[in-house]
Amino acid sequence: MAAQFLKTHGIDLQDEISKAQASGASMSPPQHELSVSRQTVREVRGVRLAGRNPDLRWDVSIGDEGIASLTPHAPQRAPSFGCAGVIDGRDSLLAPSLCHPHIHLDKCFLLYHPKYADLAIEKGDFAEALALTSQAKARFAHDDLERRGSWLVEESVAAGVTCMRAFVEVDSTVRFKCLDVGLMLKERYRDVCEIQICAFAQDPVLSGQNAAEGQFMMEEALQREGVDVVGSTPYVEASEDLIRRNIDWAIEMAMRHGKHLDLHLDYNLDGSKEPMVHYLVAALHRRQWTLENKDKRIVLGHCTRLTIFTQDRWRDLRASINDLPISFVGLPTSDLFMMGKPFDGEGGGERVRGTLQIPQMIQQYGFEGAIGVNNIGNAFTPQGSCDPLHTASMGVGIYQAGTKRDAECLYEMVSTRAKVAIGCGKHSVESVQDGEQAEFVLYRTESLGGRRGRRTLQEIVYDPPLGRVALYKGHIVNLKTVDSVME
Repeated sequence: MAAQFLKTHGIDLQDEISKAQASGASMSPPQHELSVSRQTVREVRGVRLAGRNPDLRWDVSIGDEGIASLTPHAPQRAPSFGCAGVIDGRDSLLAPSLCHPHIHLDKCFLLYHPKYADLAIEKGDFAEALALTSQAKARFAHDDLERRGSWLVEESVAAGVTCMRAFVEVDSTVRFKCLDVGLMLKERYRDVCEIQICAFAQDPVLSGQNAAEGQFMMEEALQREGVDVVGSTPYVEASEDLIRRNIDWAIEMAMRHGKHLDLHLDYNLDGSKEPMVHYLVAALHRRQWTLENKDKRIVLGHCTRLTIFTQDRWRDLRASINDLPISFVGLPTSDLFMMGKPFDGEGGGERVRGTLQIPQMIQQYGFEGAIGVNNIGNAFTPQGSCDPLHTASMGVGIYQAGTKRDAECLYEMVSTRAKVAIGCGKHSVESVQDGEQAEFVLYRTESLGGRRGRRTLQEIVYDPPLGRVALYKGHIVNLKTVDSVME
């Protein structure tokens, strides 16, 4: 039924799923043109809904403002094929679309691009990653930034991502190259994905010979149309006093320009170092963030130092945050690769690593949180893919989160909770419901050709399927690019 209907209108569910499965292979970026399917969907019939009884089927009506209604499926109704804007879901599982709350657009896939083939990983430690990335940044040019960034966006969209926060660096080395490409990609893909651009000060803005220039360039970047977020890395400064001043500077910049704030913070496991999160919280209250920068959010990434907190310290931190719109974003793929490297001469068996225990922070202490892919295909994080659902699945083992509720929470952490964290659209943490934006993923749940199906959100998190199709603002997402290799 679905095949007949959608082929009549130029798209079919099975065809899209086949394309999604094929997208697991290397994806070439668009070279000359990009066409986007604008197949409007007004109703999806006969689907399971995430978080609800998997034995029940639902019909989801979509209006101009989002989900208009959810009603029990009525099989006796006329067949859906031949009806414009109606999809026969064929028992697929309909769940909220995915989100990257924290991903670096400009540094992605350096290990895949021939231009950087000589910058191979030898040691795999943080110092080497910094050095290799610095060398790579000196070679950045518009064409390779566009190519690698397109890989990231398109592979993400194919996975079901409809919203992302993309970090692009602004400093004396790259100047505005990364920002220019980021803003171009934001516009290019606006019909299939909302891309927030974070102007990111990776380098010190208060230490070193280029600090003043870095501040000036960030000021200029934040006046550019399309920049949504102020990003900074306070821990790269030369002293604790300068780290605090970096935090103050970032808050001031965000409030002055009316932007979200996103900080890489407390990236260590050193119990002798006082975590800077307490200073940040006090500074936000002092500046009256909730009154003066209303509707803008704060995201704190990494924060591995907090993993050695006691229960009392977690409770104290949650109480001090109070009503501040702060979300913590764990970045497990990067944290686990970078941390705990043994020193020369050590046996190597004890590798102390840490990443924020986001499920526990949410369920036990009441924090807001999400997890993200962060880096991909570079010296900071060579492994992984653009699929947030694979990060969620990895979280079952990392967080020892195996219950049904854990699986639902893990999905939320790469979907609705991630969107709430970065202020991306109007979403609630809960799953599909009336009034929500029409941004979904349809996951095939039926068993075809002897292959095992997935009937629940729990099963999808345990073992993410390839077969999926995304809807963005009530339209089926269908990227069609011209590949120069095929010309």
